[in-house]
Amino acid sequence: MPKKRSGGGLTGTQQAAKFLGVSVLAGAVLAGIALPAFGALGLAAKGTVEGFDEIPANLKTPPLSQRTTILDSQGGRIATVYSRDRTVVPLKDISPYMQKAIVAIEDSRFYEHGAIDLKGVLRAVNRNAQSGGVSEGASTLTQQYVKNVFVEEAGDDPEKVAAATQQTLGRKIQELKYAIQVEEELGKKKILENYLNITFFGQQAYGVEAAAQRYFSKAAKDLKLEEAALLAGIVQSPSRYDPVNDEEEATKRRNTVLQRMADVRDISQAEADRAKATPIKLNVSRPKNGCITAVSGAGFFCDYVRSVFLTNPVFGKDREERAKVWNQGGLTIRTTLDPQAQNSAQNSIKDHVFQSDAVATALTIVEPGTGKIMAMGQSRPYGFGKNETQINLSVDQKMGGGAGYQPGSTFKPIVAAAALERGIPPTQTYPSPYKMTYPTPVQTCDGPWTDRDVPVENENENEVGPYGMKEATAKSVNTYYVELISQIGVCPVTELADKMGVKRADGKKIQQVPSITLGTQEVSPLTMASAYATFASRGMYCTPVAIESITGPNKKPMPVPKTKCDRAMSETTADTVNTLLKGVVEDGTGTEAGLGSRPSAGKTGTTDFRYAAWFVGYTPNMSGAVWVGDPRHSKKMVDITIGGEWHEKVFGGEVPGPIWKDAMSGALDGRPALGFTEVNIPDAPKGRDEDPNKPGNDNAGQDNGGQDNGGQDGAPGGGNGGEDPVFPGGPQPGLISGGGRNGGGNGNGSQDGGSNFP
Repeated sequence: MPKKRSGGGLTGTQQAAKFLGVSVLAGAVLAGIALPAFGALGLAAKGTVEGFDEIPANLKTPPLSQRTTILDSQGGRIATVYSRDRTVVPLKDISPYMQKAIVAIEDSRFYEHGAIDLKGVLRAVNRNAQSGGVSEGASTLTQQYVKNVFVEEAGDDPEKVAAATQQTLGRKIQELKYAIQVEEELGKKKILENYLNITFFGQQAYGVEAAAQRYFSKAAKDLKLEEAALLAGIVQSPSRYDPVNDEEEATKRRNTVLQRMADVRDISQAEADRAKATPIKLNVSRPKNGCITAVSGAGFFCDYVRSVFLTNPVFGKDREERAKVWNQGGLTIRTTLDPQAQNSAQNSIKDHVFQSDAVATALTIVEPGTGKIMAMGQSRPYGFGKNETQINLSVDQKMGGGAGYQPGSTFKPIVAAAALERGIPPTQTYPSPYKMTYPTPVQTCDGPWTDRDVPVENENENEVGPYGMKEATAKSVNTYYVELISQIGVCPVTELADKMGVKRADGKKIQQVPSITLGTQEVSPLTMASAYATFASRGMYCTPVAIESITGPNKKPMPVPKTKCDRAMSETTADTVNTLLKGVVEDGTGTEAGLGSRPSAGKTGTTDFRYAAWFVGYTPNMSGAVWVGDPRHSKKMVDITIGGEWHEKVFGGEVPGPIWKDAMSGALDGRPALGFTEVNIPDAPKGRDEDPNKPGNDNAGQDNGGQDNGGQDGAPGGGNGGEDPVFPGGPQPGLISGGGRNGGGNGNGSQDGGSNFP
C-alpha cells in the first residue's frame, strides 16, 4: 500500500529541508518549540538535511496500556487493575464534538498542514518576539502525539518519563522527524484517533473514553458539545483545568474552547453561546483500580493472580518482560475462583474471626484432581488501614505471603502415608507413653540423626498406649507418631512430602529432623489444602493453578500455566489415609468440623504453646485448609477472645474446625455428596508392644555418612533475631528456635520444644 503524504504534496525530506531552511534563518524552530532564541546556535550545527536524516526514522509505537479485568470461573468480575486507566476506542466511537473540539483548541490547521505547521511556527516567532519571551509554541497535534508515544513508552519509570518530556533541542528535532514519518504512514484520521486514545485528561484518566467515564460516567461517543469542550480544554494543563477541584478555572477554559470552535466554524456562534451558558454538570466516577476493589474478599486472590503472572515463565522469559506485558494490560483473565465457594469462605471467616481480633485466620479451598484454587480469604482485609494488610496469609513468601506457620499435627497424615507406602500396616502398634524421648538414631536422607534426651509428650496424661494407627490418628497421639517416624526414618517422609507439594513457605529446604512428624516446618494454607487434595484424589497430586484462560489486548488467547498431576502414592495408601481421617471427623479430635451426612475427612493441628491452630479437611469434591493464629508468631492462643467467644485454650478442632465446616457446607451446597473408597482397618490389639527399631525397617539406600544435628531455625534464645518484614517491630518468623520461642531449646531442629497437639 503506498504511503500517504501530507503537507501540500511535499515529501518528508522536502518538508524537512524547507523546515530547516526557515528555522536556521529566522530562529523559527526555537520559538516554535518554546526554547530561548539564543539556542539557535545549537540548531545551526544540525541545520542540514543530512544531519536531520541521521536521526532514525522508525518510530516504534508501544501498545497503549489498558485496564486488565480479572474474572471468576463463572465470568463475574473480581477486580479491574491497570497501570493506566485507559480503554482504547475507534474514532467512530468518539463524539464528533470531541473530535472537533480537540482539533480546534490544539491544532486548528491540523487538516491543512503536514507534520510541521510552518505558518504556526512563524506566527509563534512573531508573537514571542513581541512579548520578549516564550508566550506561544507551535507543536502540531501530530508532534504532540509523538511526544505522548515517548511518555507511554517510558511507562512508570521516572527517569525515562523525564527524558521523554525534556525540553531540549535534540528531543524536539527527534519529535519532528518522527512526526513526518507518522503523517506519511498513518494519515490524519488515524493520528487523531491515536491522539485521543493516548493523551492524559487528568484524574488518572488516559484517553478520551476513560475521561468520559471519569467525569461524566458515560461513553465518549455520547459526549455533548459542552462536555467535549470541557475535556478538550483539560489537555493543556490537567491539574490547572481540573473541573473536580477548580470548576471556575475549568469553565473559563471550556468557554475558550467553545469560542475557538465557533471561530473556526465548527459550530455556530449561537451554539457556542448556548453551551457557554450551560453550567458544568459532572457525574464523577471515582477511579476503581487494583486488588483493593476486589469483590467478596478476593483481594488476596487477585494479588496472587498478579504474582503468578509475574513469576511464571509462560508469560515471558524474565520478570522484566512479564512486567511489561502486565503493565501494558488490556488482558481479560478468567480465573479458577468459584464465586459460591469464595462467598461461603468469606462469610464463614467473618462469622468466626473478627478483623479486630488479636489473631487472624486464613482459608484456602482447592479442587482435588485439578489443582484449581476455588476460594482464598482471610480475616484481615486487603488494604492499608488499621487491621488491614497486603500480606496474603494463605500463600508462600515468594507469592506475596509471609514466612508460613507450623502445621502441627496436620502433618501427621503425611507421615502415616509414608509409612503405609513402605509396607507398615495401619494396625501397627507402639507403646505410645504419655512422655518419652525421641528414639535415636533415626535415619535421614543425610545420615543418622543422633540427638539424645529430646523430650516429647501427648496433650493429655490419659493418652497412654499401646495404640494402633487408627486410634492414634483420631486422638492425634504425638508419641505414636514419633515412634512411627523413628521406625521408617525421615527420608521417606520428606520425599513423599515433596511429591505432595509440601515445601516451606520461606523457600528453605525442609529439615531432615524427626520432629517434622509433629509439624514443625512452616508452611502455608494453600500448601496444606493442595497436599490433602492428594488424599481426596486417591493419590494424585496436582500443582495449584489460579488462571483458566487469558485473552490479550488483541482479543486473542494467550498461553497460561497448566496444572501438573503426578501420582504421589498408591490408591490403596490414599484410601487408607482417607479412612483414618474420616475417623478423625466422626469420633476424633475433629468432630466439630463434621459435615453431617456428607462424607468428609480431615485432621486437626495445634502447635506447642498454641501459636497456631489448624484444621485441614476434604471431601472428594474440595479440599480446604484453615489456619488461625498471630501472623507475628508472638500471641499465644490461651485465655483469648476470638470472634466474640472466649477460649481458655484454642484447639484445632475448636476454632478452625467450625470455620472449615461452615465454609465447606456453603461451598458444597448443591454439589453431589460423593463418598470415599474406604478400607477396613481393624482395631489394633491391645497390649502389643513392638520394638520401633526392630530389624528389617532400616532405610535402604540412605547415606549414613553424616548426621544432621544443626537443623535449627535459629540459635536458642534467638527470638528477636530480626524484624518481621510483614509486621515491623515484631519477631521475624523463621528466626526463632525452640529456646527463643517455646522454651524447648532441644537442638533437634524443632521450633516447639518437641510437642504439638491435636
